[in-house]
Amino acid sequence: MKGGRVRIVRFTHRRNPDPRPTRTKRHLSFDDSPGLSTFALAGRARSAPASSSNASELEVPVYPRHSRRLGWATRGLTLLLTLLVADIASAQGVPTAPAFLSLDEALELARLHNPGFMAAQNDRGVADWGVRAAYGQLLPSASASGSVGWQGTGSQRIGNLTFQDLGVGDQPNYYSSSYSLGLNYNINGAVFYGLSQAKAAREQTEASINQARVDLDTRVTLSYLDVLRQKEAVELTGQQLERARFNLRLVEGQAQVGTATGLAVNQAEVQVGRAEVALIQAENAVATATYRLLQTLGLRPSPAVALTTDFDVASPTWTAPQLLDIALNNNPLLRTRRLGRNVARDGVGSARSAYFPSLSLGLGWSGFTRQASNTDFLIAQGQASAVGGFSSCQSTNELYSRLADPLPALDCSRFAFTEADRAQIIAGNDVFPFNFLQSPPSASLTVSVPIFQGFTRQRQLESAQAQLDDSEYLLREQEIALQADVAIGLSQLQTAFRSVELEQRNQSYADEQLRLALEQYRVGLIPFVDLVEAETVKAQADRDLLNAIYAYHDALTNLEAVVGESLRDR
Repeated sequence: MKGGRVRIVRFTHRRNPDPRPTRTKRHLSFDDSPGLSTFALAGRARSAPASSSNASELEVPVYPRHSRRLGWATRGLTLLLTLLVADIASAQGVPTAPAFLSLDEALELARLHNPGFMAAQNDRGVADWGVRAAYGQLLPSASASGSVGWQGTGSQRIGNLTFQDLGVGDQPNYYSSSYSLGLNYNINGAVFYGLSQAKAAREQTEASINQARVDLDTRVTLSYLDVLRQKEAVELTGQQLERARFNLRLVEGQAQVGTATGLAVNQAEVQVGRAEVALIQAENAVATATYRLLQTLGLRPSPAVALTTDFDVASPTWTAPQLLDIALNNNPLLRTRRLGRNVARDGVGSARSAYFPSLSLGLGWSGFTRQASNTDFLIAQGQASAVGGFSSCQSTNELYSRLADPLPALDCSRFAFTEADRAQIIAGNDVFPFNFLQSPPSASLTVSVPIFQGFTRQRQLESAQAQLDDSEYLLREQEIALQADVAIGLSQLQTAFRSVELEQRNQSYADEQLRLALEQYRVGLIPFVDLVEAETVKAQADRDLLNAIYAYHDALTNLEAVVGESLRDR
C-alpha cells in the first residue's frame, strides 16, 4: 500500500501435541511512516520485529512446518553423491564452499575462482605487454651474432691448379670464428599510431573484463536468488503437507463417527500423497539450485550452504532518463564498443601512415679469427715464400750487374727465414676463438619514400575505414538497444512490484477463505471437496506471492546488469 512499509518476516514453527493446526502469527505490519512501500524477504531465519505504536497488524493462520522424516532415502543418496563429487573436486584443487554465504561473499568468491572470469582476466597481461611492445618500437633495436667454423684437411684448388701443382702440400684443418654487432633504428608513422592503438586496445580489454565481471555478478545474483526461491518453496510445500495430513486426520475422525464418507478419506489421502511428491521435488530443486550456484562460483559442491543475505522489495523510484544516464556511462558493453571505435580509428591512421616516408639508421661492428690446427703447413708456406723472395732478389741483382751503368746490389739476406719468423708465424696462428681481427665499423642512414606498391596500401586503408564504420554502426546499435532495455527493464520492475502488492492481497483473501472453509467443514456446512478447493487456492496464492517476489528481484538484477551498477542501495 502506498505511503506505508510492508515487511514479510519469517516465523518459527514448533511441534504441538494437539492434532489441530497451531495458529502462529505472521506479522504483516503496515508502517504509516513516510517512505516507499517495502516488502522484506529474508534469506535466513529471523524473528518477527516488535510492532510499533503506529503499525497495524493482520493475523492470518499459519500451520506448523512439516517434519523432516520424509525423503531420508532420497536425501541420503544425494548426500552420498555430493561427497563423492566433493572428493573428486578436492583432488583437483577446487576450493570448498563456506557454511554461511552472503551475496557479497558469493560475488567475491566467483571473481576469485570462476574459471571463465579468470580466463577473461588473462587478457589483461597480454594487453599490457602490447603497450610495452608499442613503446619498444620507439627505441633502437640491437642485435649480436657469432659463429664458429671448421674446414677439414685436403688440397684446395685455385683455378685449374691445386696446392700440390704449386709445390705446396695439403692444408691442415682450419678453425674459424666471427662476431657481429648491430644497432638499428627505424621510425615511421605506423610506430606512433601503433602506440595509440595499443593503449586503446588495452582500455578495450579492461572494458571487456569489466563486462565479464558484470555478467558474472548477474549470474551469481540470479543463482543466489534461485536458491532462496527454492528454499522458500520447500517451506510452502511443507506447510501444505502438514495441512493435508491434518485434513486427513480430521476426515478420519469424522468418518469414525459417521459424519464423513470413505470417498472423503480417499480424497484426503490423495492430497497427502501429492503433497509428499511435491515436497520431494521441491527439496531436489533446492539441491540443484545450490549446486548450480556453487558451480558458478567455481567451488566444490556442498550439500548444505546457508545463505545469509536479505532482500527487500521496494517501490522503484528511478525514472527512465535517470537510469539511461547511468547506463550511458556505466553499461559495460557500450563502453567496450566505444573503446573498440577508438581502436578502429587508430587503425585507420596506421593504414594511412603507409603513404609516409620512413627513416632507418644502422651501425655495425664485426671481427673474425682463422687458426690452422698444425703450424707446419704455415711454416712451410713461410719458408717457401722466403726462398722465392731470395731467388727473386738474386735474379734482380744479376740483372743490375749486367747494366751498362750497374746499380747497387740488393741485400738478399733480408729474405732469409729465421727463427724469429717461425716464432711469429706460430704466435700469429694462436687466435681461435676470441682473438678477433677487427673489421672497420660501418654506419648507414636510409630514407625510404613509398611510391607504388600495387594498391596494397589503399586496400589496407579501405579495410581499416570499413572497420571504423562498422564500429560506429555497432555503437549506435548498442545505444538504441540500451534505451529500449532501460525502458523495458524499468517497466518490468514496476510491473513486478505492483504484482507483489496484488499477490499479497490475494494471499490474505486466500488465508481468510481457508480459515472459513475449515470452520464450516468442522460443523458440517460444506463437503470435503470444498475444503480441498480452499486449500488449493491457498497453496496457489502462496506460490504466486513467492513467484512475484522473486520475479521482482530477478527484474531488478537484470536492470542492474543493463545500467552497469547496483541499484539496491540507491
